[in-house]
Amino acid sequence: MDLPKDPVILLSVVNTKLRDQYAALEELCEDMQVEKEELIRKMSEIDYTYDEKRKQFL
Repeated sequence: MDLPKDPVILLSVVNTKLRDQYAALEELCEDMQVEKEELIRKMSEIDYTYDEKRKQFL
């Protein structure tokens, strides 16, 4: 599955996958073949950062 280009939709998809399927962001990135730094950068464009304790972008 390709991840959405729209950052708001991407946020929703990533947070849902982190909640339902993956134990950590690294696991999601490896499985989805996405660079972790790139994903974090895209989320920062809409003022979201990854919270490791809550395992989601906030």
